[in-house]
Amino acid sequence: MARRPRHLSPEERALWDSVARQAAPMHRRRAAQSTHVSAPKQPAPEEANPPARFDPLPRFHVGQKADAARPDDLLPGLRDRLRAAPVAMDAKAHGRMTRGKLKPEARIDLHGMTLAEAHPELVAFILSSQAMGRRLVLVITGKGRARDYDAPMPVRYGVLRHQVPQWLALSPLKQAVLQITPAHIRHGGEGAYYVYLRRAR
Repeated sequence: MARRPRHLSPEERALWDSVARQAAPMHRRRAAQSTHVSAPKQPAPEEANPPARFDPLPRFHVGQKADAARPDDLLPGLRDRLRAAPVAMDAKAHGRMTRGKLKPEARIDLHGMTLAEAHPELVAFILSSQAMGRRLVLVITGKGRARDYDAPMPVRYGVLRHQVPQWLALSPLKQAVLQITPAHIRHGGEGAYYVYLRRAR
C-alpha cells in the first residue's frame, strides 16, 4: 500500500521558512526544480554576505611630515626628558652648568663596565662625594654601541647611559642627588651626566 505524502503543519512550515531564509542552495538548478516545498527566493551568496568595506587610508607622499599630534608618539628621548625635568637647584648655577661653565669637582668613568660592575662603583662614588662636600660631579657612561648585546626584542643602545639616571633616582642615591643633566660637549656630551649633589647633613 502506497504511503500518503505528509503535508507540513503551519508550525513546521514556519520553521522551514526560517531555515530556508538563512541558507544558500548548493545546487541552484536542482533547488529550482524541486517542487516538494515552495520556499521564498533566496538572495545570491554575494548579496547575502556583502564584502566588508574599508575606508581608504589617506595618501602619503615621500617627504611628507608625519603628524606630530598623534597620541601614540614614542617616548621622548632620554636627553629631552632630563632637560624637561624641573630645575631643583639654583637657576643661575643650573644655567652655567648646562653651558659647561661649571667645572666638575670629581668624575667617575663607567664606560666599558657591565651593569653589575657599574652600579656599586656609582653608589660608592656618589655617596663618598657627598660626604666630602662636593656639589658637582661628572658621571661618564659612554654613548654605547649600536647593539650592546643580542636580545629577543629591540633595545635602546647605550645600556649604561639609560640605566645611570634610573639608579640616581632610586635609593640609596636619591637622597644625595639634587639634579641630573646631560653634560656639555666639553665634558663628554651625550656620553656623560652632570650630577649636582645635595649638601651633606
